[in-house]
This record gives sequence, C-alpha cells and structure tokens, in this order.
Amino acid sequence: MPLDTPAAPLLSVRDLKVHFPIRQGVFQRQVGTVRAVDGVSFDIGRAETVGLVGESGCGKSTTGLALAGLVEASAGEVTFDGKRVGTERGASLQRYRQRMQIVFQDPFSSLNPRQRVRDILRAPLDIHGIGKASERPAKVLEMMARVGLRPDQAANYPHQFSGGQRQRIGIARALMLNPDVIVCDEPVSALDVSVQAQILNLLNDLQAELGVSFLFISHDLGVVEHISRKVAVMYLGKIVEMAERDALFANPTHPYTELLLSSTPSLDPRNRHDFAASSEDVPSATSKPSGCAFRTRCPLATAECAEIEPPLTPRADGRTVACHHR
Repeated sequence: MPLDTPAAPLLSVRDLKVHFPIRQGVFQRQVGTVRAVDGVSFDIGRAETVGLVGESGCGKSTTGLALAGLVEASAGEVTFDGKRVGTERGASLQRYRQRMQIVFQDPFSSLNPRQRVRDILRAPLDIHGIGKASERPAKVLEMMARVGLRPDQAANYPHQFSGGQRQRIGIARALMLNPDVIVCDEPVSALDVSVQAQILNLLNDLQAELGVSFLFISHDLGVVEHISRKVAVMYLGKIVEMAERDALFANPTHPYTELLLSSTPSLDPRNRHDFAASSEDVPSATSKPSGCAFRTRCPLATAECAEIEPPLTPRADGRTVACHHR
C-alpha cells in the first residue's frame, strides 16, 4: 500500500522580509534600513500551535503583524490554505483577514475604552456582514460564555474588567469570525502568573474545541513550552533553530537556543543548561554583523562564522538549525 502523504500546511511562510527605511533631514532621505524580519520560513498545520521565541527586538512581533496584514511585507511568500497571499485587495483581503486574526499583547490598549464589550465583540460581525443583524447579540453572549465571561457583563466597559478578563475579551473578539489561524502576540506577558495559566488553558481548550491554529509569540520559554507543539527560535530577524518542543527543550542545538534556555530558571535538572555568551551586547538590526549574526556573542565563533552566513539546514532528527558548528 502506498504511504500516506503528509498533510499540506495550513499556513506556509517562505523567506518573509519586513524592512523599514530610516529617514533623516528636511527632505527625508533614506540613510539606512531596519531589517526587522530578514528571511523567515516556517509552516503551521491545522489545529497546531507553533511558538516563536526570542529576545526583545528580534522581529517576532513584526512577523506576526505582517502575517495578520497589519504591516506590509517587503518580500517573501505566504501561502494560506493553498492560496498565495500578498496581492489581495478589497473583498479578497477582507476574506483573508476573516480567517487570520490576532490577539494583542496589552489587553487594555487593544480595546476601545469608549465601547461596551457587547459592541466590541459585535463589531467584527458587522464589518464582515456575518449572520443576520438580529442574531448577532446572541452570538456575542455565546462567545462571552465560551471564553469564561458572564453574559450580564456585556454592557460593561473595558476598565471595569481585570487584566485577565480583558484578555479574554480580546480572545473572544478574535474568535468572533471563526478564524483558522490566530496570531497571539505576547498574550500573557502583561498578566499575573496565575492568570497566565488560566489564559493558556483557555487557548488549549479552544483549540481542541474549534480546531484553530496558533502562532504563539513570546519571550517566555516556560509559557511556550506549555502551549506549543513546535518552537522556532528567532535572532535578529532570522530563525536560527526550529524543532519539536520536547526535542528543543531537552537538547538545544544552536548556541543561541542554549543561551535562552540557560537564562531561564528551571526546577527540572533535565532542563538546566550551562551556557554563557561571550558578550551581552546585542547588535543592531540596522547594522548586523557579517556572516552569522550571533557570532559576536557566540563562544564557538570562528573565522568562517564571520565570512559565511549559515543557512537554516534540515537535520536527520527533524529539526532545522543555522550553525556552522552544530
């Protein structure tokens, strides 16, 4: 019997780049470029969570914003459910945004303080013309109950909720259009630890119930380990390692991944990693080092690292790594 072919990914990203010009002077001449995202590739399957981790400024949030259509990509190819994305306009763009939603980091500034929750949650239905107008209030109450909010809170304003409740509102708003993929941009970083666990469990439950996929962006490796199936590690606009969650946390390959894990406290002796960077100075995205961008901090760096940028190469164990020495 022929072997089953692997299912095509729901979202496929290839060599995505997002560059921002630096302009100065009266005539606003371009004097440089911020390479926020500089060639990122990964796949997300159906009902799958992929974690995207890295230090602040590595470009992970910009990657999410570009996929959600909130930042224009400079180059690259994004394929969503077999169809290339990037040339959509009008109704086609609206359909894409209906299937690709985002939950923002700050659960307060992402909500309109002058709108009641029922109006915030109904807005996506009104904009996209989903269902009959008479049916939309009931859908709002149904979604509030699904994310753990009481229906009698529908008339409240955002300031009347706690931080965790406001993030539940943000998740409910993202779910109103029944999307296939949700970009979660640091969705629990502004919350207390106990509330973080509640939100993560809610996301897991929603994925099991609705089959939605998540791109989970975070700098907290503990959070990513809890929720993700695959993890991509990003440094200065590029992915340097991508692997299954258990394999990456048990046996990191790229020196930068080792550095991140060694910086994270762990009570499990199997997850302790002894690794120190040769320098704590992070290069700028406007003037990256030649060759491997991590070489200025890597104790394994050689002359080859300064001359040749290591490609993201698949390994026999299923992970991909960009390093000359690992």
